[in-house]
Amino acid sequence: MTRPNIVFIMSDDHAAHAMSCYGSRINKTPNLDRIANEGMRYDNCFCTNAICAPSRATILTGLYNHLNGVQTLADKFDGSQPTVSKLLQQDGYQTAIIGKWHLGHGGSSDPTGFDYWSVLPGQGDYNNPTFIEMGTEKQYEGYVTDIITDHSIDWISKRDKDRPFFLMCHHKAPHRPWIPDAKHAHLYEDEVIPEPPTFDDDYSNRAAAAEAAIMRIDRDLKHRDLKADPPEGKTSRELKSWKYQRYIKDYLRCVASIDDNVGRLLDTLDAEGIADDTIVIYTSDQGFFLGDHGWFDKRFMYEESLRMPFIVRYPREIAPGSVQDAMALNVDFAPTFLDYAGLSVPEWMQGLSLRPLMKGELPEGWRTSMYYRYWMHLTEHGVYAHYGLRTHDYKLIYYYAEALGATGAIDDPKPPEWELFDLRRDSAEMRNVYSDPAYADTVRQLTDELHRLQLEVKDTPYVEAAR
Repeated sequence: MTRPNIVFIMSDDHAAHAMSCYGSRINKTPNLDRIANEGMRYDNCFCTNAICAPSRATILTGLYNHLNGVQTLADKFDGSQPTVSKLLQQDGYQTAIIGKWHLGHGGSSDPTGFDYWSVLPGQGDYNNPTFIEMGTEKQYEGYVTDIITDHSIDWISKRDKDRPFFLMCHHKAPHRPWIPDAKHAHLYEDEVIPEPPTFDDDYSNRAAAAEAAIMRIDRDLKHRDLKADPPEGKTSRELKSWKYQRYIKDYLRCVASIDDNVGRLLDTLDAEGIADDTIVIYTSDQGFFLGDHGWFDKRFMYEESLRMPFIVRYPREIAPGSVQDAMALNVDFAPTFLDYAGLSVPEWMQGLSLRPLMKGELPEGWRTSMYYRYWMHLTEHGVYAHYGLRTHDYKLIYYYAEALGATGAIDDPKPPEWELFDLRRDSAEMRNVYSDPAYADTVRQLTDELHRLQLEVKDTPYVEAAR
């Protein structure tokens, strides 16, 4: 059998709970659902650092951020290090990346390991965006999601049909400031989008970090986000609802454009006659708060931010309509690509190939816990630096709350705090039970497991780093 093509589609800040295949209460995504219905939906896929550039670096390298060198948005990616694109390219795959890069530009920070690359500088623009194509700036008329898809389709159509290909199609949307295209500008105009159950969270029973975060719907959205002045004569609670509707509708309009364009890409694979021989993955670089806990943005280890959508179609190996509950991480993506390409996974990669899970198998000893770390202490949205552990039943978070020299982090230490959530009884993470005597044994066990995982991934616990 020929080696499969790999089409990796990644959006920016698209939460799983804004996809109907994940049971969304607020929108429909028929083309994304097509991938899930014809393939597999992962219900426990998590990022190891819920911020754009670090997640992208992890996906490329199969390494945690303290080893790939991109811990924060201010760190530039060192393209001289090994990446999955280089390994695939060296073994005969045609490789391309089109769309958002967000790992720095110039010198070794430009994309490497790609036969073709055309990427947005920084965040890029929604309308009439400039791309850097193989080192040369070019501006295109139109909407960014359409243009990224146009270029991806064009590259597929011009490929060498005798060799497999690896395409990373990276959408800017639905990143802030959530500017929709003309086609979807009035979508949801006459509807009221349901508010999430935790919309009026008062941040009691939590560490101080929750209340300190600067990402509240009622207080921290800017005029560029809302695109209108707040109406007069409304109560503060009514204004909060008004701001939520402004925010979430534009967000979902951006998602609708992504969904349409994913459909175009799937149709292209059908027209080229290669759908059966192509692995199609859709994901996002992390999750996002859609009014959950009264927030927008991400960064926290809380569930809406930590969880990544991850749906995969490969007719030759994945049963349609299958669902996987085992834990998958973004550090696993690179090993998975290599495994499907028939290449050995290098020992230095820290992730695991998801291929057995794709086939519905659960390897003996598969992980039942995962490690997370956010380094950007207080930067932009005031989130405290923290690390933690998630199992299927619990989440343990330690806000060590110091910059510790991380690039771009703010050197303003806060008192350290712990949080423990019993996900079986409190899936919304509203009650910190860390100090509850009934959980004393659980705290000891989870703390030991946290330290074991830190040792396994070669990260340094806060106490050792700071003393």
